[in-house]
Amino acid sequence: MRDHTEKRLQVRHLGILEYLPVWEAMQRFTNERSSSTLDEIWLLQHPPVFTQGQAGKSEHLLDTGDIPVIQVDRGGQVTYHGPGQLVAYLLIDLKRAEFGVRDLVTAIEELIVKVLSHYKINSGPRKDAPGVYIEPVADGAKIAQLGLRIRRGCSFHGLSINVDMDMQPFQRINPCGLAGLKVTSIKLQNNAAPTMSDLTDKLVEAIANELGYTSQHVISDGLLPVSPIAV
Repeated sequence: MRDHTEKRLQVRHLGILEYLPVWEAMQRFTNERSSSTLDEIWLLQHPPVFTQGQAGKSEHLLDTGDIPVIQVDRGGQVTYHGPGQLVAYLLIDLKRAEFGVRDLVTAIEELIVKVLSHYKINSGPRKDAPGVYIEPVADGAKIAQLGLRIRRGCSFHGLSINVDMDMQPFQRINPCGLAGLKVTSIKLQNNAAPTMSDLTDKLVEAIANELGYTSQHVISDGLLPVSPIAV
């Protein structure tokens, strides 16, 4: 955690929203924000959707069926979002935070590991693929996904944790471009899943601690922001 005397965070609880308008809102927020704009974390779930990152290759889309595929501007390859998966989008001014991209990726992976440890799940990152995997990570199943985009020195997109969801759609793709990659969830690991509220609270606390935020303002109206909020 980095030492900052005052570092405020805006936390938005958005419920369940379609992917496309959220992505467009992230782009708009990043384009319009200034050096005085508060950093934000958006917490939500999506209806079923595959998103294909900038490095995505069509051969990793095996049988998408009736689930839409959206080509997006984050790093990485294809992944799946659906109900029962907690998504957190991190809209952070990296220059102001004095974070490099690699610093942010490492911090996100480490905080996910800490959150999962609350539920007695041993996990860790892999050197050859972003995200968090069940120990031993070399051949462990993936339980959390990570994909970012940096524009104008600021991040958007973020992370997702598989909580209690239908895992079958992951079989329709090569997750993250890795054929045969196993994917799991908190429910599959523990035969039980935390409430989304409990997991969200732990994730926000971990983000604040890991990235050095000293105060939070929570908005739970389920609405995407019209414009960035200044410090």
